[in-house]
Amino acid sequence: MSWQSVGHFLIAGHFWYGCYYDWYHVKIPSSIVDLGDSKFNTHKLKYLTYWDALIQSIFFTICLLNDLVGTNEQFPKRKPLIRHFKDALLPILAFPLSMFVGLTFWGLYALDRELIFPKVLDQYFPAWLNQLMHTNIMIFSFLELLISYRKYPSRKTGLTILLAFMLIYLTWIHYVHSYTNKWVYPILEVMNFPMRIGFFIVMALFIVAMYIMGETINRFWWERKSTNKSKKLKQ
Repeated sequence: MSWQSVGHFLIAGHFWYGCYYDWYHVKIPSSIVDLGDSKFNTHKLKYLTYWDALIQSIFFTICLLNDLVGTNEQFPKRKPLIRHFKDALLPILAFPLSMFVGLTFWGLYALDRELIFPKVLDQYFPAWLNQLMHTNIMIFSFLELLISYRKYPSRKTGLTILLAFMLIYLTWIHYVHSYTNKWVYPILEVMNFPMRIGFFIVMALFIVAMYIMGETINRFWWERKSTNKSKKLKQ
């Protein structure tokens, strides 16, 4: 097993453990934060953070499988199916979602943590899990972007799938709100209807920017490496 395989095994394992721990061991009493679970209990699936953690777990598991039965060649003659999954999942969902979740969480946290993660939750949601869910997601997806080459899909295809995913989540939290009369995130509770519309538009533009950022980093990083490799071969 290569160092890359070991790394993917450890990263996937720590994300799966985070999802497991959050699902089974993080229990927040409704008397502390009432999200309407008594009317419609969606458990952790109400949070985009949890959706993203599951995606990171699946993605790095696919990376591990690709290490074992696929290929990491930059330009393989034939791409195994597992490599196609790996090359598509990072740019379309894993990278932009990790950056979106991490940066919006810590940005709102710095502005006013009560809008996103009230201090009262600290005694129920351990600090290591908070870092795993909101920091490690960014670190490891960014490193994967630099370590493994992939050809980005067309921007139209990538953004269509990403925005469709976000629309599904947006529909989901409105569906939850219709049953519980509670918003998943405290920041939405303090906004009126026009403010929420503006907020959702800004968030959509932000995740588009995260997609384009990943695409740009991928292009410049791997173009630079290819150029340097060509120069060495000519010397």
